[in-house]
Order: sequence, then C-alpha cells, then structure tokens
Amino acid sequence: MSTHSISTAEPIDARTDAALLSPLQQMTRMGPTCLWNDSAAEADLIYSLAQGAVGATCNPVIVLEVLKRELSIWQPRIAALARERPAATETEIAWRLAEEISATRAAMLGEVFEQHGGRNGRLSIQTDPRLYRDARALVEQALHFSQLAPNMIVKLPATRAGIEAMEEVTARGVSINATVSFSLPQALAVAEAVECGLRRREQQGDDVKTMGPVCTIMVGRLDDWLKVVADKKDITIEPGDLEWAGVAVFKKAYRIYRERGYRVRLLSAAFRNHMHWSELIGGDVVISPPCKWQRRFNASDVPVVPRIDQPVAPAIVEELLKKFPDFGRAYREDGLSIDELDTFPPTRRTLRQFMDACHQLDVQVRNVITADPEAELA
Repeated sequence: MSTHSISTAEPIDARTDAALLSPLQQMTRMGPTCLWNDSAAEADLIYSLAQGAVGATCNPVIVLEVLKRELSIWQPRIAALARERPAATETEIAWRLAEEISATRAAMLGEVFEQHGGRNGRLSIQTDPRLYRDARALVEQALHFSQLAPNMIVKLPATRAGIEAMEEVTARGVSINATVSFSLPQALAVAEAVECGLRRREQQGDDVKTMGPVCTIMVGRLDDWLKVVADKKDITIEPGDLEWAGVAVFKKAYRIYRERGYRVRLLSAAFRNHMHWSELIGGDVVISPPCKWQRRFNASDVPVVPRIDQPVAPAIVEELLKKFPDFGRAYREDGLSIDELDTFPPTRRTLRQFMDACHQLDVQVRNVITADPEAELA
C-alpha cells in the first residue's frame, strides 16, 4: 500500500519552454484551472501528478476498478480484514477497503495539500450511494470519512437529502464535493447550501480559509441521457449538437457562480469528448478526467487556450431547448425544483450504476472470504 507524496511542477516562467510541456501541463501552469485525477489507481495517480494534478477522486466504481487492477495488493488485505473482524458483513469489509484505498491515495497528495493550504491536494471519497435519501446517515458517514486523513474531501449526492447534508457538514468543517450532479439547478442548490454552511461556521468563529469545497457537473452524463432520448424518440438534430449540452450547462453555471461570488468551485467530470476539457480551460475550475482521457488530451493537437468565457453558439442551445425538455430542466435556473432532484433521469441512472458497483464490491469480497473449495483442489 503506497504512501508516496509527489509534488507538482513549478509554474511556467521565462525559462520554461512551453513546447516541452504536455497539453495538461500547459493548462495547469497557465492559469487557475486545476487538474484532478478521476481515479484512485496508484499508477494513474502517479501519471496525473506528473501532469500537474492537485487532487484525485474515488467512488464505488473506482474502488472496484482499483481492486481489479491491484488485486495482488488488496486481496490479502481483504482476507486480513475478514480475520480481524469475524462478525463483519461483506458490505462492512468492502467499505473498510474503500476507506483504506482512499487513505493511501490521500497520502500521495499530502505535499500538494500543504502547498495549497487546503484548497487542493485532496482525495475525494464518496458516501454510500444507497443513502441518497437519508440526510442524517449522509452526515454521519461524511463526518467519519473526513477523519480518515487531513486532506479528505467528501462526496455527497446532489439529491434533496444530500443538499441538506452538505450544509450541515460544511458548517462542521468538512469540505464537500457534490456528485450525481448534472444540472444548473443542482449546482445552484449546492452553492447555496455550502454558502449557508460556511456562514454558519464563520459565525461560530471557525476557520473556512483552509476548506476546498467543489461542485461536480457530470457533463458527459447529461449528454449521454439526451442521446438516449434522441434514440428512443427518433429525434433528429444537427450532428455534434448533443456534445455541447453538458458544456453549455457548465459554462452558464460558471458565469452565475462568478456573478454571485459563490466560494465553491465547479468541477467537470464524466468525459466523453475533448470539449469537456478544452472548452473549460481558463476558468477557476477543476478538470477531473480519468487517466485514459488525460493521455488522449496529451496526445491531441487541441490548442491549450482559455475558452471558458466563450459562449456555446446560441443556435445550438436553442435547438437543444426546442427538442429536449430535459435539457431545459438542466439548463434553466428553475428547471428542477428541490423535490425533482432525485427523479431527474440522469440522477436515477447514475445512482443505479453506483449502487450496482457497491453490489459488485460485495461480490469481490465474498469471492475472497468464501473462496470456492473445489478451486483449491484443482
């Protein structure tokens, strides 16, 4: 179990030849846009840190991936946990494993965390997606996760209960990362909840300067859903227009965040094309691609220039609004009420995937602690 600590490179100065830098290194050194790694696999994080990454993330899907890729490391640990906790369920052991994976990868970001005073250098650990309707349970788990390492940031879903939990844990000093989030109404509800939590904390005389809350917009998952709708309802649209849906929501949210002075940063996730990176360069935002997308970006010839303030073509936005009611729900400030957050189709689809990953983690643990005796005879 690695506890590497790797610092990021120094900013560009007159002695640095930009031509020698990868596109992601150029981005991280040219302005406020930060790179996080959407993986907790050790090899991926090492690569990403070399590109200038200042954060990483973990969720049930990622834990499952790490377990499969690093089975020689974690399989013995599962067996040890089963011996140490003979009455523990598969689920309890699986979550203990997720905590340990997250803590070891948080250690790899420790030096970055110190350099950035808490705003970056964090490992994002996700609460149990099956708790998305229970604010009290989310608060309890978030407080527990925040104690696993000094540089933890805790993911909470942008559901009705999740929004409530975000304010409470922020007031208690926990930096949050809103996840299962695809829309402007969710991003605004998250920002308001975090602001309320920060103000409560300030009124108590507690520090907020070392906190680093972010709000994820899963740009590609909004695009995914609209493509499903187009296919099911035989909707014809200009080629490529659906690739702009998540970008349009993100850019509008970023503009409103700046106008209102929210202290939570936006984070772009769920990458499907280079625009989920390239169109957001220049903003005081976080770009969080998986390692395979980082390699693609670095192998591309896409110019690394600020584009965050360049609006999506109005004709594209109008076409999306005209043909896809769910885009309007994601794009308009009043598109979703707080009571509709849990039933928005991208929310339900993503929660189902995360919950399924939890089930698959249980299966992986079961395969270790109740190994097939016939296989041992082979």
